[in-house]
Amino acid sequence: MTSTANVTLADLDLFENGTPWNVFDKLRTEAPVHWSEEAAPNHGFWSLTRYHDIVAVLRDTETFSSERGGVNIEELDDEQLEVRKSMLETDGVRHRALRRLMQGEFTPKAVGGYEIFLRGLTASTLDAAFANKEFEFVSQVAADFPIRVLAKMLDVPDADTHKLIDWGDRMIGNDDPEHADVLASSAESEEFRLLPFRSPAAREVFEYGNDLANKRRGKDGTDLVSRLVNQEPMDGKALNERDFNSYFLLLVVAGNETTRHTITHTMNYLMDNPEQMALLQEKPELIPWAVEEFLRMASPVYHFRRTATKDTEINGQAIKEGQKVVTWFAAGNRDPEVFENPYTMDVTRNPNEHMAFGRGGPHMCLGNSLARLEIRIMFETLLPRISGMTKLSEAARLRSNFVNGIKRLPVRVELAK
Repeated sequence: MTSTANVTLADLDLFENGTPWNVFDKLRTEAPVHWSEEAAPNHGFWSLTRYHDIVAVLRDTETFSSERGGVNIEELDDEQLEVRKSMLETDGVRHRALRRLMQGEFTPKAVGGYEIFLRGLTASTLDAAFANKEFEFVSQVAADFPIRVLAKMLDVPDADTHKLIDWGDRMIGNDDPEHADVLASSAESEEFRLLPFRSPAAREVFEYGNDLANKRRGKDGTDLVSRLVNQEPMDGKALNERDFNSYFLLLVVAGNETTRHTITHTMNYLMDNPEQMALLQEKPELIPWAVEEFLRMASPVYHFRRTATKDTEINGQAIKEGQKVVTWFAAGNRDPEVFENPYTMDVTRNPNEHMAFGRGGPHMCLGNSLARLEIRIMFETLLPRISGMTKLSEAARLRSNFVNGIKRLPVRVELAK
């Protein structure tokens, strides 16, 4: 790549075989506030690749809105914005009210109550996977584990976890021919324009969630669905069916996808950096802090978008009211101004103020404490059980510029004596 002028981060081909780190590096150096063209009817967007620019935008919710235009690059009209709005696509009082509905369920103290369950679940997941020396890491470990945690929190049968995984794959993989029912970029997707991700899988999630809600409304359950349907938001605006549907879908996607990809990326990086794996096996007390490096290296969510509410500027670049501003978390997590040797995995890196969950501002990932706990327990349990693990082939990557996903990672394990 010789020039940034013709680069567009809307081009999914850039992400076909993995993260385009070289593109992020060049943009960060030469065009840290970079305009990407898009095909009609979209209007293009500004991309931020420097850590401090990203943080500034995430914290300035008055100038850079999540509600106006939504948080994804896709251009939405007013009707789409209204029917597809989730907690992510709100600002101010309404955002705080929706967030507070679940906030108590995801505090470090609250999720700590799941530790015994998580340790047992992790052990049983690994027992099943390690029964064979060769297995597929994503389906048998990384996807199996967090979805079963979510099933417990939703109080749904383990037998339903395959449906939850399938729905997440089909929605998040809406630009990947292997996963999508209908590719989001295709003319056929217009039929599903009012559904999240333009995916018919969203309708199935809504039906499943509504069935649970109808059974639990007015009762005294403590699961996440019961909490949602039996509480009133603090702003006095009750949840309507659309609000519930969007919230439930967000739990299904966020409760599974990012954690599974972080676990998979981490195992992939540890196999590529055996000295780091050996260090953690020799000194397991390092694992709780190493989780932060796992998250930085994985960067499971590539970006979130904001919309300028007025004419402004970023790093000297004029931004017009109504223009899209996309914060590339993955690029921020490799900014050499913040992270020395950013492409080197260093499980002792300290400080490590990565932005895998965002960085400041009201939209910091609600489930970050649960994700950290799940990742920590997975590797505290997995690493002592193996003497080594090797890839049977390179990871198969998800075609997406939203989620930094791995679809398959075939491995061979050598168990510890």
